[in-house]
Amino acid sequence: MKNPFSLRRRANLARPWRWLVPVLLVLLFLAVLFWLPWQARQMETNERQEQLIADTLWVEQTLRFELARSEEALATLGADLAGKPPAPSVLQARLAQLFKNGPELRQVLWLGPNGEVLARHGMDPGLAPPDDTDTQDMARRIRAGRYSEPYGATRHRAGLLDYYLPLYRDNDYVGSLVATYSLKVLLSETVPWWFAQDNALALLDRNDVAVAARADGGPGRGVYTHRRAFDLPGASIVLATDSVKGAPRLLPNLLVGSVIVLALGLLWSLLTLWRHISRTLAAESALRQQMAFRTAMENSLMTGLRARDLEGRVTYVNKAFCTMVGLAPEELLGKKPPMPYWAPEVRGEYEQRFAGVLAGTITPQFETVFQRSDGVRVPVLVFEAPLVDSRGDQTGWMSSILDITDRKRVEELNRQQQEKLEAGARLATMGEISSMLAHELNQPLAAISSYTAGALNVLERADKGVPIEPTLLRRALEQARQQAQRAGQIIKSVHEFVKKSEPVRETVAIDSVVDGVRALIELQTRQAYVALQIELPPDLPPVLADRLMLEQVLLNLTRNGIEAMAEVAPERRILRIAAGADAAHVSVSVIDQGHGIPLEVAERLFSPFFSTKAEGMGMGLSICRTAIEFHGGTLTHAPNPGGGTVFTFSLPRPA
Repeated sequence: MKNPFSLRRRANLARPWRWLVPVLLVLLFLAVLFWLPWQARQMETNERQEQLIADTLWVEQTLRFELARSEEALATLGADLAGKPPAPSVLQARLAQLFKNGPELRQVLWLGPNGEVLARHGMDPGLAPPDDTDTQDMARRIRAGRYSEPYGATRHRAGLLDYYLPLYRDNDYVGSLVATYSLKVLLSETVPWWFAQDNALALLDRNDVAVAARADGGPGRGVYTHRRAFDLPGASIVLATDSVKGAPRLLPNLLVGSVIVLALGLLWSLLTLWRHISRTLAAESALRQQMAFRTAMENSLMTGLRARDLEGRVTYVNKAFCTMVGLAPEELLGKKPPMPYWAPEVRGEYEQRFAGVLAGTITPQFETVFQRSDGVRVPVLVFEAPLVDSRGDQTGWMSSILDITDRKRVEELNRQQQEKLEAGARLATMGEISSMLAHELNQPLAAISSYTAGALNVLERADKGVPIEPTLLRRALEQARQQAQRAGQIIKSVHEFVKKSEPVRETVAIDSVVDGVRALIELQTRQAYVALQIELPPDLPPVLADRLMLEQVLLNLTRNGIEAMAEVAPERRILRIAAGADAAHVSVSVIDQGHGIPLEVAERLFSPFFSTKAEGMGMGLSICRTAIEFHGGTLTHAPNPGGGTVFTFSLPRPA
């Protein structure tokens, strides 16, 4: 067993070291805080100075290159003048080109051997000519171009610089070229704007007097400066640059400031930590309340909720979903397809949709059938959406399931009621045209009676020995047969129209629909003295629809059009049936030239039990619109430009 006194002594010896390390770390941190700004200031100072030196050297080389380019041009011109002088006009053109290429040139003189001016181009003629004979003599002795000293501010040629180029022909001095440069223009045209914006430039003579300067960004601070001498023969010119930037400042009383900043930082850290802990506790309490509230809310919902991960495994179900499928949560959580609530008759649909879920694609809304544990089928409507976590990554799918058993029952009742209304409307329609039907049948029946009586007379005359005329007898019987077929067609059309049948969608041609009710339509038009015009394109595509429902819609619309023209002039009683098609729809229009539809009536035209007729029930147009919408189409009306109304129903073309 270890001695407790030795352990205590060892702990007392180790206690100063536990404090010494943090103190040393704090001191080291403070020293680093003090050293880093100073070191950064020094590095920034050195970097600025080195950058200024490099930029000054570049500017000096640029200025020297510009003067060297001008020297070469003058040397070429001087060689031509010493050999064979060009014509005056050509000479002036070449001098003008020199000035165009070098904007710093102010004047160019061509002097003869005795100093007389042979040609001149440039400055005001009143400007005094160069008077630096020493430089000119030196240029003649060394037989090379030479610059004069720049003219200072006290001279009559301030800011200018002369260049003397002697001309020789076979070792004989024949004159010289004298070029005058503006040092100020040289700085303005050659030095880049960005350098002049950050630095004040000056060209100094041998007495450090500025003969030209440029300071776009203001005077220099005297902190970052550099001087660079020009390498010009005969001239002592120095390029001086002075940066407009000041020295970087170090924070005053850095140590005290660092301590204060550290203390404030520590206090701020403690406050932030306390606030974070408080917010965390409050968030946990709110989360617990939200979880309790959400659990109570989900348990009270009639909508089933189901969550699945990306592999299709069930991760969450609520009470309503369990009640819907008749299974406990323990029997569902963690299970992967196939699920126990899948109905056998739609198992293929389930597997296909589950494959889409695994592929990352879902059907946002669909209807299907679930099988409860007792075998009862439950029609459901499923809504699915991606399930994402707090980082925005998808972790699965969330589904909302509605039991639509009651809705399906109501839809079936509505369908049956709609069928009854349609049958009643057909019977009402036939009641309205019964008198016209009797009148129309009387005509073929009377014709049949007449033709058969004529045939009997022919046979009676044959019994008395009169020869039978086969042509006459055949014609009478043929006419009787045609009238019988006409009467039969009328009766068949009425029978097909009024008989009750389940809606059957099939491929139907529009022209066959029109032919199916054409006899009934013509019956009404003849009774009302209305001309019927049918315009059907030969290449009209078929539609997927119930033939009987379309015939009823067409018959109702044509009857309304005939009744709308009851009070117009007989020559305007024209009823047109036209059809057309585009890429997505097939449309049929019934066009009359009647009294039209007032605005206040048009707003309620398709409302049930609304009618403008004293004997009408107000169900005709409402049933028509319901029938067209049953097929996924639309029924609309619009004014006819020639007077009357255009009713148009459009049906989607089959895929």
